[in-house]
Amino acid sequence: MTSLNQPSQTKPAIRSILIALMLAIFLGALDQTIVAVSMPAISAQFKDVSQLAWVISGYMVAMTVAVPIYGKLGDLYGRRRLMLFGMGLFTVASLFCGLAQNMEQLVLARIIQGIGAGGMISVSQAIIGDIVPPRERGRYQGYFSGMYALASVAGPVLGGYMTEYLSWRWVFLINLPLGLAAWWISYRTLVGLPVPQRKPIIDYLGTMLMILGLTSLLLSITFIGQGQSWRDDQVAGLLAVALIALGLFVWHERRTLEPLLPMHLFANRNAVLCWCTVFFTSFQAISLIVLMPLRYQSITGAGADSAALHLLPLAIGLPMGAYFAGRMTSVTGRYKPMIVSGAVLMPLSILGMAFSPPSAELLSGVFMLFSGIASGMQFPTSLVGAQNSVRQHDIGVATSTTNLFRALGGAMGVALMSALLLALLHDSLLAPVGGQPLLGEGSSGNVLLDGLNAVQGPALDSLRAELLLTFRHLLSISAVISLLGLAAAIAMPNQELRGREDKARE
Repeated sequence: MTSLNQPSQTKPAIRSILIALMLAIFLGALDQTIVAVSMPAISAQFKDVSQLAWVISGYMVAMTVAVPIYGKLGDLYGRRRLMLFGMGLFTVASLFCGLAQNMEQLVLARIIQGIGAGGMISVSQAIIGDIVPPRERGRYQGYFSGMYALASVAGPVLGGYMTEYLSWRWVFLINLPLGLAAWWISYRTLVGLPVPQRKPIIDYLGTMLMILGLTSLLLSITFIGQGQSWRDDQVAGLLAVALIALGLFVWHERRTLEPLLPMHLFANRNAVLCWCTVFFTSFQAISLIVLMPLRYQSITGAGADSAALHLLPLAIGLPMGAYFAGRMTSVTGRYKPMIVSGAVLMPLSILGMAFSPPSAELLSGVFMLFSGIASGMQFPTSLVGAQNSVRQHDIGVATSTTNLFRALGGAMGVALMSALLLALLHDSLLAPVGGQPLLGEGSSGNVLLDGLNAVQGPALDSLRAELLLTFRHLLSISAVISLLGLAAAIAMPNQELRGREDKARE
């Protein structure tokens, strides 16, 4: 068992540490969305659209795969060292992104950037588990969720202004001063963290199997979300590799002395239910972020800027829910009531959005606000619940596993709901209008919007009415899926968080 040095922390020290950690969360989350509005400018300069999707997907896949590895390495080597490494790697990779001369260089730099971001996000949350008692963690994790939401909203806005008035390269170069500042603050403040007192043993085979399995799984999910059939040779091959590699990983982890992901954690009923809750919450939240702007644009004919503003209530609701749930968890000492409340609110808010036409902006905005609050109530509290369910030396792994399930839920949500949307649209939009089908094989939402822009008059009104009905069905299915998260929340034991410590720890 790992022995940890845990020096007491004063209030100012925790505040300083919190600044460093929130900067790390901000940067990691910002780069998930900041590049989205810069894609046309990037493709125009490099004259390459074939690899454009991987500018975002490469970052997301790398970040997701890196998260569980950082969790274990943080438990073995200490989290300060891993945080500094992740920040440094992220910052250097940002420089290479800004200096890229072709699409291949940019995608490679984004993958390296994602590896660094995985450490920043995962290790930050594990550090809170080290220095803050369980009963107080909800509040701090609420701050993190709020910062995550802020960065996700600020990303497209900052990216748009930088691309318009400077260059798309500044979308990445802006990370240099911010990353250096975060690294320096972390170097100066993260000095009293728990340090393992044993020689680390690294599970190299387990690490390789996990990387292979998760990468194959995420790539196959990405391809499905882009419109490819799961029966496609490439997708089926990746799914087969993922199944074999992850099966071997589980077999190996049960037999190794120092597993990368201890299998005994999956015998912990409370931790598993917390991870299931996070998975389904992320499934809903991320798929809504992707689908609701598309719904708004396709039905109302609004531009991308209006669609981005349409998401604002959801983005506002996330930190509201996170802050409220965090405070109530600290006061009551129990996290299940907040998780269940959020899980009940989620399907109700999604059904409300389903039956609220996008043109009814106030009503639709209210339901989107509620869905954001529902997500915010579940994200930090589920993490706190998972951390509270394991022993102190497993906190890093428990935290990284929570983030892994969150990332997988988001990826599965986008892929499944996008594929389902294409299936629902198939019959109505494959019919030729003006001699051309609106939706072709492997179409994306952008192709759908382009096709709608080419139609005028009564045909357009008819198609928009069909789209309204299609999205209503899609959101109703999404609400039904969210009931699985509610079931996990209800089945969760109503445990009390481990003690409340001195106010100086707040």
